[in-house]
Amino acid sequence: MSIITARTRAFAITFLISLSLTACFDSGNKRGGSAGTDPVAAPTNPPTSPPNQAPTISGTPLTTAKTSQAYVFQPVASDPDGDKVTFKVYNKPTWATFDSATGKLAGTPSSSSTGKFSNITIVASDGTNSDELGPFEITVASTATTGSATLSWQPPTENADGSPLTNLAGYVIRYGTQSGALSLQVKISNPGITTAMIEDLAPATWYFTVSAYTSTGVESLPSAVGSKTVT
Repeated sequence: MSIITARTRAFAITFLISLSLTACFDSGNKRGGSAGTDPVAAPTNPPTSPPNQAPTISGTPLTTAKTSQAYVFQPVASDPDGDKVTFKVYNKPTWATFDSATGKLAGTPSSSSTGKFSNITIVASDGTNSDELGPFEITVASTATTGSATLSWQPPTENADGSPLTNLAGYVIRYGTQSGALSLQVKISNPGITTAMIEDLAPATWYFTVSAYTSTGVESLPSAVGSKTVT
């Protein structure tokens, strides 16, 4: 029994010594920092992108337009970063169209589009930042042609009852675009004038009459209706 006990102890001692040597070997490497130890990598910062720069938009839009004539404004835009630029418009005139890819504002005003169109603004954007052009205004004027009509007449010399006319004071010219509704008039307070020109007549057929009046305000019957077509 004593021999078996001794051997068991010997194996135990040998095993413990082996563990001890191994432990000393490992700890020695850590303390000594001998060759072959992996170096600790230095921390690195990820690369940063430069801040986004806003696009620029420029141009000088025409501030006047005419009916029945084409109007076009094409702004110029660029982006310092090379980003794609898109466009928006605010307070676009009703007679115009707008291209969001190019920023072009274009259209042909009709005769009913006269007047002033204000606070028009075009914005260029790269999706992050933007620049704007405006506000500006466009005033649309009419290009309709106008004409004139020259009237002439013989002054009356007697009253309706055949008696001499001694107190002639002047004439009244009535005119309009409907022969039965001559709503416009010109009064000539000089009995010696027997010719008159009516100007600024829009394209249409116009109808005219002339009547005489006396110093007491009595007016004669109108003349036969005359007409002229302005084109």
